[in-house]
Amino acid sequence: MAGGGWSVGFLLLVCAVVLVRSDHTFKAGDPVPLYANKVGPFHNPSETYRYFDLPFCFPAHMKEKREALGEVLNGDRLMYFDDLPIWGFLGKVEKEEKSDSSEYKYYLFKHLHFEIFYNKDRVIEINARTDPNALVDVTEDKEINVEFMYSVKWKETNTPFEKRMEKYSQSSSLPHHLEIHWFSIINSCVTVLLLTGFLATILLRVLKNDFVKYAHDEEIADDQEETGWKYIHGDVFRYPRHKSLFAAALGSGTQLFALTIFIFVLALVGVFYPYNRGALFTALVVIYSLTSGIAGYASAAFYCQLEGTNWVRNLLLTGSLFCGPLFLAFCFLNTVAIAYHATAALPFGTIVVIFLIWALVTSPLLLLGGIAGKNSKVEFHAPCRTTKYPREIPTLPWYRGTLPQMAMAGFLPFSAIYIELYYIFASVWGHRIYTIYSILFIVFIILLIVTAFITVALTYFQLVAEDHEWWWRSFLCGGSTGIFIYSYCLYYYYARSDMSGFMQTSFFFGYMACICYGFFLMLGTVGFRAALLFVRHIYHSIKCE
Repeated sequence: MAGGGWSVGFLLLVCAVVLVRSDHTFKAGDPVPLYANKVGPFHNPSETYRYFDLPFCFPAHMKEKREALGEVLNGDRLMYFDDLPIWGFLGKVEKEEKSDSSEYKYYLFKHLHFEIFYNKDRVIEINARTDPNALVDVTEDKEINVEFMYSVKWKETNTPFEKRMEKYSQSSSLPHHLEIHWFSIINSCVTVLLLTGFLATILLRVLKNDFVKYAHDEEIADDQEETGWKYIHGDVFRYPRHKSLFAAALGSGTQLFALTIFIFVLALVGVFYPYNRGALFTALVVIYSLTSGIAGYASAAFYCQLEGTNWVRNLLLTGSLFCGPLFLAFCFLNTVAIAYHATAALPFGTIVVIFLIWALVTSPLLLLGGIAGKNSKVEFHAPCRTTKYPREIPTLPWYRGTLPQMAMAGFLPFSAIYIELYYIFASVWGHRIYTIYSILFIVFIILLIVTAFITVALTYFQLVAEDHEWWWRSFLCGGSTGIFIYSYCLYYYYARSDMSGFMQTSFFFGYMACICYGFFLMLGTVGFRAALLFVRHIYHSIKCE
């Protein structure tokens, strides 16, 4: 039966996925349970609801299945059949080239046919399809009686149980998809080769000439006025402003980098196979908690190298720099999900579990890492002595400002990954399956290389212009790719997707803002570390008084 309370425009829904246990075996005549999961508008992957929130009749005996942490974070309220996914439409909309949505016709499918393939006592594959002739017109928003039907056909197959998930992983490995992915790799490699070629032929040659020139000047006249990057050798290692914030950003970026590497390792060894429900979310929560010690150590150690004294405040800043905005975004988006009665709203028990993980694992490890970093007693290595008073930075043209330099720095790394971004977005914010983690890892390595190289090049040109405030600039230039990725979100939302509604829009831009902010911190750390190595190298190669 279908009744009031649901808009007929909502009946174009996608039915999510399936389970019992993958190690479960059945005998002839044994009932195989089917668990209803979630439903929602096809183009709004975050706006999902419990299946029985629909105005349908409830079964006489409904059994609730407990979800794992990752499944709850994924919004699952389970519908599974032996660990295999089922999805399909509950209804359809007939537009017939009508521009006015009030003239659309809405239909509900009332017959579902299940086709199940088995090998001995194992379920191998399941498909669900609807009968296009068994329709009910629900255009008028009123209570009606509908008699639903289903049919099941069992077929024997020779496919072994171990290979039953290959059907889902192969969909992203089709030849035409692989060609696009490899084109993305080639495009990225060309970018890297052009950039490294530029550095090799221009930057290194200029540096060689600089070394020869400065060595010659030292032999001819010690009192000759210095120019270029050597002129600011007494200021280039002057500690940056807001060094506690700077160290906290480096600590958070280092943790996120370690988190990304661990996630890639798990992906490459096959942990995140298709429809391994919530495994990625569980891994993100657990690994982020366990790597918080890395953030504490990296931040406190660098802060103490910069002669900072209030290391406790530095640790508090480190712990809240990424988690703070993420927590605020979660509070807002979870409130929206609660208002919509969507499955994306986390239950109170799950929130308590996450809080306990933060309180009992993340915070103690952050503190222990901070204590270890404070006690490391590693001094900051500066090849040149810093003068007491900073030199005045000359007036520079507008294109040497921070924002233009960030635009230049972010464009090349973004151009190396933008093709792969579409498939990632279509997987995260759509219904595509992404399993080519090896190619994604190659693209990630290329992203790191391009970010490091472009940051080094821009840092050199900044020093040549006698601008010695390169610390924050190198971090901002390295992290600017995150801003480009968020700009791509705008393009994807309006040009490549059909997402709509306040909840879906809020979830998309809210959580993508957190992800892009994480990329900003991680790539900013990579950019600064590369620039620091470069600056130390060139000033170590010359004689500085």
